[in-house]
Amino acid sequence: MSKPDPLPAPRHRRARLPGPAVPAATSPPPGRQPRHFAIIGAGMAGIACARTLVQAGHRVTVYEKSAQAGGRTATIDTPFGNFDAGAQYFTVRDPRFARAVDTVPGICKRWSANSVQVLDAAGRVTATGLPHREAHWVASPGMQSLVTTWAEPLRQAGQLVTLTQVTHIEPDALNATGWQLRTDMAGGGQRVYAGFDAVLLAQPAVPAQALLASSALDTVLTDALATVAIAPCWTLMLAYPQAVRPGLTTLGPQWNAARSTHHRIAWLARESSKPGRNVVERWTVQASPAWSAEHLEDDEARVQAKLLKAFAEITGIRAAPAHADTRRWRYAQTTHPLGRSHLWVPALRLGACGDWCLGHRLEDAFVSGLELALAVA
Repeated sequence: MSKPDPLPAPRHRRARLPGPAVPAATSPPPGRQPRHFAIIGAGMAGIACARTLVQAGHRVTVYEKSAQAGGRTATIDTPFGNFDAGAQYFTVRDPRFARAVDTVPGICKRWSANSVQVLDAAGRVTATGLPHREAHWVASPGMQSLVTTWAEPLRQAGQLVTLTQVTHIEPDALNATGWQLRTDMAGGGQRVYAGFDAVLLAQPAVPAQALLASSALDTVLTDALATVAIAPCWTLMLAYPQAVRPGLTTLGPQWNAARSTHHRIAWLARESSKPGRNVVERWTVQASPAWSAEHLEDDEARVQAKLLKAFAEITGIRAAPAHADTRRWRYAQTTHPLGRSHLWVPALRLGACGDWCLGHRLEDAFVSGLELALAVA
């Protein structure tokens, strides 16, 4: 994640109107009529794109296969506290992202783990991996909170359709110049949504490519998406409530975040050290891309046992956790980005955005969604 010197981090001192309102809608530029955009995916990129289009005076409908917005900022709640199962924190380098974060004061808080340690395979600290000058931010009470807060006005306006998987993009049956979407609903059944002037894919590159293929849309988008590579990741989440007692506040190491060269594990974070979190000792452990790829289809219990063993080797925490859970991300971290902020084919009225366009940071997803919206608005 190390890159050039960051731009100023978001400030929360200015007075703001309460609530997570979408920026006030304006009229489209002279000569342009309001259009209806379908956006597939309600992660950071999709919601950033949707909000920007609404601000420009357009209509949007966002489709999300999960129960709520968030994508890879997913937060998992447990009786012991929540876990950031995907994105662990974010940095702020683009002033547009800083201004967007400023619209929801109090949601984002600075994490004390500014110095991310680098560990050898045995868990020994070998270097400080990230510069002290760059602030690390987390959303509270969980990383998902930033995207869901931004998405809430869309949900209230009926512009966010969840638990809905888009399976085909087709020409509109009643309008030859428009698009319609075929969808599968989580509870069973299918539905067709029509009347779209354009369709924007805010998904990982591989599912986006698959959707275009299933829709028989072999376009320049397909060729561009094929150049992107994204690595998988197994995530392990552990809770140790036995650490919360007089005279003992943490188990194991005294650092709160580290990158590891252990062949199984790439990242470890003490969830309970993040601001606004439950004090119960909790750890999120992310497997290395190579190990995750090798064991992608393994039984979950086997993956959990292997990662728990590696966690004990690295941290020295050998106590049995009161809670252990795993999550598999098939498309976790971009290893070969597109190299530009978005894809847009005006003749087809099809576009795509996501962190994979620029890299793997959360801010990359925001910038990609924003710039796609600016290109089509």
